Amino acid sequence: MTSPGRPPLGVGLIGYAFMGAAHSHAWRTAPRFFDLPLEPRLAVLAGRNQTAVADAAGRLGWSDAETDWRRVLERDDVDLVDVCTPGDTHAEIAIAALEAGKHVLCEKPLANTVAQAEAMAEAAARAARNGVRSMVGFTYRRVPAIGLARQLVAEGRLGTIRHVRAQYLQDWIADPAEPMSWRLDKQKAGSGALGDIGAHIVDLTQHITGQSLTGVSAMLETFVKERPLPASAGSLSGVGGAGTGTVTVDDAAVFTARFSDGALGTFEATRFALGRKNAIRIEINGSGGSLAFDFEDMNVLHFFDGDDPAERAGFRRIVVTEPGHPYVGNWWPAGHGLGYEHGFTHQVVDLVTAIANGEDPTPSFADGLQVQRVLDAVERSAAADSAFTRI
Repeated sequence: MTSPGRPPLGVGLIGYAFMGAAHSHAWRTAPRFFDLPLEPRLAVLAGRNQTAVADAAGRLGWSDAETDWRRVLERDDVDLVDVCTPGDTHAEIAIAALEAGKHVLCEKPLANTVAQAEAMAEAAARAARNGVRSMVGFTYRRVPAIGLARQLVAEGRLGTIRHVRAQYLQDWIADPAEPMSWRLDKQKAGSGALGDIGAHIVDLTQHITGQSLTGVSAMLETFVKERPLPASAGSLSGVGGAGTGTVTVDDAAVFTARFSDGALGTFEATRFALGRKNAIRIEINGSGGSLAFDFEDMNVLHFFDGDDPAERAGFRRIVVTEPGHPYVGNWWPAGHGLGYEHGFTHQVVDLVTAIANGEDPTPSFADGLQVQRVLDAVERSAAADSAFTRI
């Protein structure tokens, strides 16, 4: 049911696993906490397994279910297509949706290759001329502490940026007995830790600093090269549930980089950091100050003001839960922290608002293409054992 005077925005979601569930929660929640100019309507959920997608549609609040994503594009009650599928399908679905006149939200990384991402960015530019909008889902941009970090840099509180350090540390496949999944198959995922989690810190550092990466020097490593097949692994190997499968992506990526205004960057993305569950760590040092963030303490930003006298200087711990902080005023009283799911809700808020205002949302497909070019440069540098690979 839509609110009086608020036009509906019919949403079709492709994919219902981890990301599909997170996006579904966001579409349901956003209009209940934010005064949106359009009313999201959860029209249809699409997935290949008829029984599973019907069950997911009921659990996640969708009015209908489809087993063919193409039928979602044909529906008059769908204005926006949300793509939460493996990377090898992003380009085909997103381009077809844009050409059908549907707005598109596409999960990151934008594609599996630069060529696919270029085609998607070109399709998005063509669609934008007809008022059709698109956005790539780098949801960590919407964490309030990250929003505050970007504000501090934009206000000049850090001065000239000199160093950027970024890590994304997980341990979910550190156990060699962890079975194969599509995320470990290069044909489906494009890359491993590099694209799955490294893409986030590439985007976040460019977003916070307002600069682009211009070159990299990289190493990639696959620590566990064979893994047991899951019971339903026929699609990965042709062998159903017996034996092992070959891991064809990186387990870890490490690279140095240079930013467009001269800052030096160091990046690390791994799924083998035992004890680290979702540690996104960013530290930025400038001529006038520094900031530091760790997603495992996501409601806090540490800020060092270089203008403070030495006797009182030190990192300031800012609890980012005040009503004046980005997004926070629509949630709980000060001190009552937000969680992982809130970034997805904020993503919906920004996307719906941009569509209603006739504006191109960010991050755009062009932004996603820039990240894809960085990922490609990292892979080329690692393969060539090159000292420096330009983007």
